Amino acid sequence: MGKFNSLTLAEKVGQLFVIGIAGPELDQATIDLVDEIQPGGVCLFARNIKSLEQTRELLDSIARRSKITPILAVDEEGGSVDRLRRVMTPSPAANKLRTAKDAADQAAIIGETLHLLGFNTDFAPVVDVVDAERAKHSNGLFSRAYGSTKEEVTDLAGAFLGELQTRNITGCIKHFPGLGAARVDSHEALPFVEITEAELSEVDLFPYRVLIESGDVRMIMVAHVAFPNHQLQQLSSDGKPLPASLSYNFVTKTLRGQLGYDGVVITDDLEMGAIMRNYGIGEACKLAVLAGNDLLAICAEPANIRDGFRFVLQAVENGEISESRLDESLDRIACFKERFNQPPPLDIGRLDQLSAATAQLAARVG
Repeated sequence: MGKFNSLTLAEKVGQLFVIGIAGPELDQATIDLVDEIQPGGVCLFARNIKSLEQTRELLDSIARRSKITPILAVDEEGGSVDRLRRVMTPSPAANKLRTAKDAADQAAIIGETLHLLGFNTDFAPVVDVVDAERAKHSNGLFSRAYGSTKEEVTDLAGAFLGELQTRNITGCIKHFPGLGAARVDSHEALPFVEITEAELSEVDLFPYRVLIESGDVRMIMVAHVAFPNHQLQQLSSDGKPLPASLSYNFVTKTLRGQLGYDGVVITDDLEMGAIMRNYGIGEACKLAVLAGNDLLAICAEPANIRDGFRFVLQAVENGEISESRLDESLDRIACFKERFNQPPPLDIGRLDQLSAATAQLAARVG
């Protein structure tokens, strides 16, 4: 674990958390939160991004306050999930892209932009499979999916991921094991996806199987979703279906065991309705670690971040989470962070050129 060996137990637990912060600068409350938790990473949202110069300074400030190089992340997919739209030309949605070249061109622009701004991680691309039948449901994916077949999704998302990572930004494929057939938005409630085991394996897991075998996947985000027709579906202690994000069967048995994935696994935001309506944040964090997740995303409320942190720390101290289990995640996180490169100096002129290139791409794909 290298530098991780010198950390206190509390600081090691902090490395499991990727948190959101309140505003566009490190005010005293945010400084106190970062100093207290020493999170493994910070994810920025539109509320944090007001100008190019301010964004770079914010990310640099977070890095300076961190004992261990932090994950500096953003959800930059294009379309409806475009956190940079206030400071850069809006990027087209995934469903506008028709070829692998389109996806790679978009990723090249996004990757260079994010690197110049000081990011090192992008929670993209989406690899959920949404065919014509699935597209009838309002599940929050809307325009976020590539193509309409598992092959198209894999081809385009793979091109995006590969090109993004050549630009010094690590990608994250999501939302495992698949939200394409969901009928509700997991931001609001827990989706129950009533497809067969065969359909889940043959359709939704197909992109993961192929992309993991390619060797390009360094991070996977796990969804808050239940599969009542699947033999691996687990129940919580009070009899409620566990979402995949909190399920040992899905994270460890399926993703790590069956699919052979040995990289970093992060939960989707644990403040989403699918979790908060069914679990306390602390219990959810503990279950997520026991399921096999390495990183726990809590993206808004400082009180929830602190509660989740304290609950996991206590669970390690009392043996509910073993130190060996903690060390497994720290080893993966350390390897993940070793790939990060220092960002170059901020170049506004180059960012203007990248904005123009985005406009050209948007015009090309319609």
